[in-house]
Amino acid sequence: MEKFVTKEGCKATEIHNRMCIVMGEDAPSFSTVCRWSLQFKQGRKSLDDEPRSDRPSEVTQPEVIAAIEKGILADRRVKVSELSLEFQITVGSVEKIIHDHLGMCKVSARWVPRNLSAQDRHQRTQSCTELLDLYNADEARFLSCLVTGDETWIHHWDRETKLKSLQWKHPSSPPQ
Repeated sequence: MEKFVTKEGCKATEIHNRMCIVMGEDAPSFSTVCRWSLQFKQGRKSLDDEPRSDRPSEVTQPEVIAAIEKGILADRRVKVSELSLEFQITVGSVEKIIHDHLGMCKVSARWVPRNLSAQDRHQRTQSCTELLDLYNADEARFLSCLVTGDETWIHHWDRETKLKSLQWKHPSSPPQ
């Protein structure tokens, strides 16, 4: 519209007023209308951005997307900043590829117990009730009579934080 009105010889103020009437709040600012009007008078044909030599190349090419996906699948705990350094693209571009193109999100890979079956719940409730009865019967001797055991020896266990356990996954991936 603006190109047409500029060719008619209208001033930027009149163009902006007409755009505000037609477009309301969605109308561009007065300074934008002035800039466009001047550019159309100088021979510009389109409102689209023209390619520039200093503009970075598009990083969302299929080869880059495939390479980032391969890097994530090789190490699901890789950080966006590490991928950014490896592929020499911005963190924002890596995030856009991961979320928009690959549809991946980062989830915690910590072990979370599943819901117990009715039989398991009943057995645990019964065991806890028996232990509570023993405790209430003789509080002083309770701990000295309690024996626990397991066939697994764990010498050292370093629990991961939630942040350290985050992994990338596709929406169709099974839960961790």
